[in-house]
Amino acid sequence: MIPVRRLNHAVLYVRDLDRACAFYRDLFGFEEVARERSVMAFLKAGGSANHHDLGLMAVGPQAPSPPRGSVGLYHLAWQVDSIDALAAARDDLLRAGAYVGESDHGATKSLYGHDPDGNEFEVMYMLPREEWGEYERRAIVAPLHLEEELRSRHRT
Repeated sequence: MIPVRRLNHAVLYVRDLDRACAFYRDLFGFEEVARERSVMAFLKAGGSANHHDLGLMAVGPQAPSPPRGSVGLYHLAWQVDSIDALAAARDDLLRAGAYVGESDHGATKSLYGHDPDGNEFEVMYMLPREEWGEYERRAIVAPLHLEEELRSRHRT
């Protein structure tokens, strides 16, 4: 058995490295920590202890996208620390033209977006562990009512 501690980073194929770096820098605040010629960049999220959290590998402007529903990675999930940060993220995604949708998964509240190459990602807020209740061993896919979640969090 491999004693995995956590997922450390992900690498995405992109058509245009500069465009992809700008997207992740401007929307998420990622810092470019290293670049290998014009084919590979390594980005780090603010506050991360990792060398990098995201690698971007340029494959050229004509590279095809995999067909939706094909076997492979569906999305990456980036966690924020509060429901307020999630609400702000929705505004940012809408402004960037990257918003795809949102879902309530019980223990997590999620927004979905895509980068300029169509790579889908999730921005999610995880409830405090003591609030998971029935979702300790269960997940749902339901509509997210973010305004209700905000009101509920600010009442407590």
